[in-house]
Amino acid sequence: MTDDTTGRLPHHTTEGPDTAPPLLLGPSLGTSTALWDAVAPELSAAHRVVRWDLPGHGRSPADLIGPGATVAELAGLVLALADSLGVDRFAYAGVSLGGAVGLHLAAHHPQRVTRLAAICTSAHFGGAGPWRQRAATVRREGLAALAESAPQRWFTPGFTVPALVADLRAADPGAYAACCDALAAYDLREAMASIVAPTLVIAGREDPATPPAHAREIADAVPDAWLMELAGASHLAPAERPAAVTAALRAHFAAPARAEGGGMAVRRAVLGDAHVDRAQADATPFTARFQDFISRYAWGEIWTDPTLSRRERSLITLTALVAHGHLDELASHIRAARRNGLTPEEIGAALLQTAVYCGVPAANSAFAVAQRVLAEEE
Repeated sequence: MTDDTTGRLPHHTTEGPDTAPPLLLGPSLGTSTALWDAVAPELSAAHRVVRWDLPGHGRSPADLIGPGATVAELAGLVLALADSLGVDRFAYAGVSLGGAVGLHLAAHHPQRVTRLAAICTSAHFGGAGPWRQRAATVRREGLAALAESAPQRWFTPGFTVPALVADLRAADPGAYAACCDALAAYDLREAMASIVAPTLVIAGREDPATPPAHAREIADAVPDAWLMELAGASHLAPAERPAAVTAALRAHFAAPARAEGGGMAVRRAVLGDAHVDRAQADATPFTARFQDFISRYAWGEIWTDPTLSRRERSLITLTALVAHGHLDELASHIRAARRNGLTPEEIGAALLQTAVYCGVPAANSAFAVAQRVLAEEE
């Protein structure tokens, strides 16, 4: 994992392979990247996970925003961060204010967001008055009183995460108040119908800040959105129910092909257009039904099952091909493994394990194929 603070960008951490699909994780008001501590490492197995801090929270500079800030400004900071990382399109998950940022990005910058998860958030946060009042109180009195009552607002009775409460206590009052200004001015209800990114909405059933009714409003307005309500969860579901949130996000961000163009789309995404085009061009009336079977069954059923990530499926496939000596197929699936986010070191480790379970001669041949294929990248 890398940890980065750059002067005019939000502080962020990155984990997972650089070649994996990017996934940005946004925080709730008053928290930091620590909100995702129990979720991000699991997601990084299949994604390049980027967690970011709100201005004045965690290690982000407080002066990135000022009084009268908007969610659009926060979204602009996220886009600037993505640009600095060389990320054009990304999946996004966010909690509360971080979720509002994600909804804004999906509505106003649809070309950037591939898939969205809106967690314990809303298309509006109950009107401007309470947030303006909170901003004024924080500017006048600081955050100590809010930190004292945070566990009651954030978690179910008897549960807390002291590190997250400490994040709130340590936040910059001026930046926190500016985020309250952003929530006061935020209302995305008229724009939600324009969101085209596949969207998962997660609600904590016991969330007093953004009750399940707010999640249902989003799910009803965003075309084809999915809604999940978590029992035993309040406002900070990734901290209170990390296993459930992780499972839901892994399934959602695995991008089942049946919702996005069928098995052929996944076949092309994994093997590459050139490989599939050759297979299609070489098809004859005799083999056409087999090609159709492969696209529908192997790619449209097996590879789209969200139980395993594409990285995990690549590892399994490499092992099976080595075991049976299918070296021509192995070459194409080593290229596929790179597309699915595996590093050369991870591919080498998988092949080394095949020496134990499939035999040294098989592994020796596999290493020769892998070395040739990986050299193509240099």
